[in-house]
Amino acid sequence: MKKGDTLELTISRYASEGKGIAKINRSKIKPTQKTEDQNIEEENYVVFVHGSYPGDKVTAQLRKIKNSYAEAKAIEIISPSKHRVEPRCKFFGTCGGCKQQDLNYETQLKYKEELVKETFEHIGGLTDFKFENIIPSENVFFYRNKMEFSFSDKRWLTKDEIGADEIIDKDFALGLHIPRIFDKVLDIDECFLQSELSNDILNFTRKFFKEKNTVIYSTKTHKGYLRHLVIRQSQNTDDLMVNLVTNSEDDELMNEYTTELLKAVPQITTIINNINLKKASVAIGDYEKVYCGTGFIYDKIGNYKFRISANSFFQTNTIQAKNLYKTVMEFAELKGDEIIYDLYSGAGTISIYVSDKAEKIYGFESVRSALKDADKNAKINSVDNVEFVEANLYKSFLPIVEKKKLPKPDVIIIDPPRSGMHKNTVDDVIQLNPGKIVYVSCNPATQARDIKLMVEAGYKLKKMKPVDMFPHTYHIENVALLHKS
Repeated sequence: MKKGDTLELTISRYASEGKGIAKINRSKIKPTQKTEDQNIEEENYVVFVHGSYPGDKVTAQLRKIKNSYAEAKAIEIISPSKHRVEPRCKFFGTCGGCKQQDLNYETQLKYKEELVKETFEHIGGLTDFKFENIIPSENVFFYRNKMEFSFSDKRWLTKDEIGADEIIDKDFALGLHIPRIFDKVLDIDECFLQSELSNDILNFTRKFFKEKNTVIYSTKTHKGYLRHLVIRQSQNTDDLMVNLVTNSEDDELMNEYTTELLKAVPQITTIINNINLKKASVAIGDYEKVYCGTGFIYDKIGNYKFRISANSFFQTNTIQAKNLYKTVMEFAELKGDEIIYDLYSGAGTISIYVSDKAEKIYGFESVRSALKDADKNAKINSVDNVEFVEANLYKSFLPIVEKKKLPKPDVIIIDPPRSGMHKNTVDDVIQLNPGKIVYVSCNPATQARDIKLMVEAGYKLKKMKPVDMFPHTYHIENVALLHKS
């Protein structure tokens, strides 16, 4: 068989990125001349099937064929898994915001747990550790405090819209990008990831600018005004931010938008215009102008209050962030006299959260705007035992430690981006030789890779605990504790 052909497959396991796994005889894919002692390998040829779950029987179309595996996409569910449910959102399956809304939540959690265990076994070769139960998200819908929508002059039409009799404006869309298609946007009027208020803001914004015939920024011509709409909403205060990202300034239009938007959604506390002069399609401006309020919102994690600007990093699921940080605190087993290094400290949320349980915390971060936010957050919370240090964590940060003559850490907390740690940074951590390492990650694969290096250098992986920050997606946060053996 070849790419584009279809197979009937029974899905037996769950794989990373939410794909189902089926095993078949390889000869069904491509005739081979293998000897008899390779029959087992023949029978266990793996097909990764997008859009399927264990227990499904599907018709799948082959998309990629390799020597050791194939990839396919489910085009028909012949017999569904008993764990499938009806998705709540009408855009599910087209929009890329949710990947698993058609799978019941308890099963989502089970698969995420299994995935973390298998990742550490296969990538890290690690099995001898305590595995604690996953922490479910308290909210499975409306849990995000930030949503980023895109304007596009190329609207993606759904199957229903293609067959509809009504005339659809293909040149104006405000919504979310279609997966792997960067120049087209699905025009959506509701999303269940943020609050219902965010839907009101989304729909008002679309209507307002369409009626004004405002030009959308084109990624081809690099002309046009509208680029992104970012909504940030506090979950523990009443603050609500609207950030319109544009290609240029237009005070008259922004003032009118502000006035009318506040009439429609009076709960909004601040409105900002970020002006992005770059060609890169990012929702971050070169500078910003504030049209209502202070330009900031505030939210709380535990007893601590944090100031959030339009471009600040802040944990997207605020309520679940508290459970994540509590896990970090529990794993660190702090007595109050420790020196802590917090790597990739961002806006200082973890450093500040653990500050009353340690003698001194040093937060290391490479992004200057994040360092400024961290310093402000420490002042807001009257925390005086935290110091934030600019350091390039993609090289070696030991020269900074030595230059500043910082005391050696008893505990190092690590919370890197999805790509994990640079090997130089792993080497730095090993050289610093802390008694405990608490490693927080949103990517168990890179986490397992890095921890394997630490184990090879003499550390012992003691325990792990996943925390589900993003229901209906395949993403999972994981906290690991290592002791010096």
